[in-house]
Amino acid sequence: MHKKSVLSIVFLSVILAFSSCSDNTSKSNVKENKIQVGVFNGNGASPVCVLETLEALKLDSGISPRVISAVDIIAGQLDNTDVLIFPGGSGSQQLNNLGELGADKVRAFAKQKGNGIVGICAGGYILSSTPNYPNLGIIPLTHIRYHYNRGRGLISFSQNEEGNKAFPENKDFKNVYFQYYDGPFYNITDTTSVKILATVNTDIATKKDDPSGVTQGKPALLSYEYGDGKILVSIGHPEATHGMRWMVPRMARLSINKELISYNPEIVRPDAYQKELLFLPKLIKLEKELFWQLSDADPKAIISAIDQLQELHSRPSIRWTIGLLRHQNVDVRLRAAEYLLFTEYTYALPDLKQAILDEENVEAREKLDNYYQKLKAYMAL
Repeated sequence: MHKKSVLSIVFLSVILAFSSCSDNTSKSNVKENKIQVGVFNGNGASPVCVLETLEALKLDSGISPRVISAVDIIAGQLDNTDVLIFPGGSGSQQLNNLGELGADKVRAFAKQKGNGIVGICAGGYILSSTPNYPNLGIIPLTHIRYHYNRGRGLISFSQNEEGNKAFPENKDFKNVYFQYYDGPFYNITDTTSVKILATVNTDIATKKDDPSGVTQGKPALLSYEYGDGKILVSIGHPEATHGMRWMVPRMARLSINKELISYNPEIVRPDAYQKELLFLPKLIKLEKELFWQLSDADPKAIISAIDQLQELHSRPSIRWTIGLLRHQNVDVRLRAAEYLLFTEYTYALPDLKQAILDEENVEAREKLDNYYQKLKAYMAL
């Protein structure tokens, strides 16, 4: 080969290599400029809670979310993480999965390295200092054990001045609502260091022998300065509450004192709820009956079931509805898509996209595409 040709090939290879390196560096910098948030997905973390927490984080264009396991933590992945979220599920099982070495790394991650930790429901249990209960012993408070299995429902809380600074979108509402499912209620032993952001208004007593008057006035949202780090806790599930999912990325930002950004007004809907709704035995029975009605031979009965489940703010029903995108009746398919949009269930986007591809009715396809585009627009990533 001619010497000049060889030199040209070498020069071209160097240029291509440099270009490739520059592209990778550019992509890396974009990722590094985002807040790196890990959602714990070890044993004890509810798969649904992990999924819905990840989806909520995707509402923030400045956040890069991913799952992180106990093995990842032991292997040093917290070094590439700004915020760690412990989701709903079982706090004691999550701690068991971490092991002592993992727990030590989590404490150091916040206390010595100045990172943030967010606890949602079960995450609030694991972050407590409750005697005779497996926890990280980070926040100086104990959860009330004698009223543990409280049930679920849409509950209300009120923000104080500190809460209004953190979540100003809610400040004009006397009652703010989110989904609750057996989350922790605390006795705070150190009122000087634990900062309460909101308190519960709902008297949660869903079973016959449940004591009343236990939950009202207890913290719904709180923060705690832990060494150089910061902890945020929600006893309820904003990630599972349409109109309130934006609170999850906001908590991630608050935990590392990052600038608070505004979110799409379409997903900031504290006015979507007017009253609390506890799932008492009668309501649980009705929800189950409506689930079976989703398999009714009559499409009108199915649509009626969706309507009623929407009125009940039944969170499981959203996942039940995804399969109805594949129903033979076009009206059922459209009502299912409408419900998924109403509840902001962005995880169903691939299902909805496929439904559009499979739809033979031109008018229905246009409506499905409209629902799809609106739901997709909620995603900031």
